[in-house]
Amino acid sequence: MVDQDVIPAWVADMDLPTAPAVSEVLRRRADGDLGYPAWLLDPAAGPLAEAFAERMAGKFGWQADPGLVRPFNDLNQALQVLLQLWTRPGDGVALHVPAYHPFLDTLSVMDRPLRPIQMEPDGDTWRFEVPDLSGCRVLLLVNPHNPTGRVFTRTELTELAEHAERHDLLVIADEIHADLVYEPNRHIPFATILPERTVTITSATKAFNLGGIRCSVAHLGHRGVREALEAQPPFVYGSPSVFGVEATVAAWRHGDDWLARTVALLERNRHTIADRLPDTFRYRVPEATYLAWLHVGRPGMAEVFEREARVRLNDGAGFGPGGEHCVRLNFATTEAILQEILNRLARAY
Repeated sequence: MVDQDVIPAWVADMDLPTAPAVSEVLRRRADGDLGYPAWLLDPAAGPLAEAFAERMAGKFGWQADPGLVRPFNDLNQALQVLLQLWTRPGDGVALHVPAYHPFLDTLSVMDRPLRPIQMEPDGDTWRFEVPDLSGCRVLLLVNPHNPTGRVFTRTELTELAEHAERHDLLVIADEIHADLVYEPNRHIPFATILPERTVTITSATKAFNLGGIRCSVAHLGHRGVREALEAQPPFVYGSPSVFGVEATVAAWRHGDDWLARTVALLERNRHTIADRLPDTFRYRVPEATYLAWLHVGRPGMAEVFEREARVRLNDGAGFGPGGEHCVRLNFATTEAILQEILNRLARAY
């Protein structure tokens, strides 16, 4: 919650209406059958797995196997389950930093030491060099990258695959922002490069503004992880509700017209930020996501902006190494509200 005069531009949720196809299917479900779904005991055979496989094939050319799909409530749960099953305390996890802060919190609480792959500014974009990954058990790959908005190239992904092979790593590929990639960039599912080592985790929640719906999927390309999960009691990790599954399937199968209009708005917004903010913010236009990573020169500026500009942003310090002098701005809002946010930030800065 924020004060009434504060504009919230921090949490990665859209300030936009939900796709009509999603709203309609939820209304129909609420007015109809709310009993046990047929897929409860075999989620891999249910509509969620099929819709995921259809979308991966149609959008990204990846022939994902629906039989390898398992449902979770959200990506954080999926990550924690995977780490619990495949790693032990002290096992290293490689991750590009700055990084999505709940993932960093997970590694800290679970005692899986971070092996940072540092993202470095490179002109108008970002680059990275892979350090020695000896002692790591997992490569946690966030692509498109949050918070920089970088979309990794095939060359970069191939290099990461070589490191994963060399160090015998499980690759957990968080691809939740894949539907929010701007031209001419292209999202390449990591499972198309290294299928046997990759578990892909994703959801419709970011692209279709469904954060509260609590539904995600994991595609278990790694046999060992798949067998470890199958050995667990059937309900120990819970499952999404019928509403979460219905909403996700409707978004993936019937929401693309809405998504195209939304991406067009975000496309304009990401360039509006470049046009309006002073160069001192060192803003690099993101290749994906609706998140702007702004270098503001010193720590603690998120607190200053909330106090002086009445705009709440994410403090970059929570995103780990490389984030200390930054803030993250969510620009998934109307053009009018974004203009007001930028006016306030410019005046305060």
